[in-house]
Amino acid sequence: MRKIIISVAPVPAAASPHDPQAIARDVVACYHAGAAMVHLHSRDASGLLTADTALLAETVSLIRAQCPIIIEVSTGGVSNLTIQERCQTCYPSWVECNSLNVGSVNLGEAVYQNPIRDVRYCVEQILQNGKLPEIEVFEIGMIHTARVLSLEYPMAKPLLLALVLGHSGAMPATVEALDLMLQGLYTFFPCRAEVLWGITQAHRAGWELIDAALERGANAVRIGFEDSDLLGVNRKAPNNAALVEALAKQITQHALLCATPDEARHMLGLPARS
Repeated sequence: MRKIIISVAPVPAAASPHDPQAIARDVVACYHAGAAMVHLHSRDASGLLTADTALLAETVSLIRAQCPIIIEVSTGGVSNLTIQERCQTCYPSWVECNSLNVGSVNLGEAVYQNPIRDVRYCVEQILQNGKLPEIEVFEIGMIHTARVLSLEYPMAKPLLLALVLGHSGAMPATVEALDLMLQGLYTFFPCRAEVLWGITQAHRAGWELIDAALERGANAVRIGFEDSDLLGVNRKAPNNAALVEALAKQITQHALLCATPDEARHMLGLPARS
């Protein structure tokens, strides 16, 4: 039976006061609800993205003391940080995965800038520090870039690609757009054993697109307040664990299983935790 990696991105994208203890409590509850991975950013006390990983380290230490969830930390997000500053999250030993953004894209009124020279620098830092890249793609051309990079650099297989839909200025959150992305994925990666793929839906209100992704063979789904705090139209979730619980129920309705952190590590080729 296919197992699905639930990744939770618990912190809203908009800057707000950053409380490591509250975040850790939420993440641990998400783990107990079925999440295998947590996606975090390095933020300061006001919630702004920063190259200083001290507050992030405190948050992860609190999480690690209570559960074995996979720790993924972003190298991105719209900010004025340089690529060298963004890649500070590649260096801590407690980071297992880093998100890898392989192209620039409009996100609403903002421009998410990832010129190819920065992308290559980021790939090199991730790989040199023994982290797993989760490749975030916002349109089909980025899948081609991921293929080029996978031939240029010694990336372990299977690669993990996150298909990101729903941002204004990028691929819309429709089944048709998902099918186009999958057509691109299997065109550029014809050997399906080389890739695992997941879906991230920005501004999600319903669950129809996630249903479609599960039906089409998704290996991972990201959920959480960074992308949407809605359980349904005009129904806000009280916390991230409620979103994970709803997703876990949806996964079982497809006769699939939620991967544990150790099962997810095995799927992704990550070292087992001692």
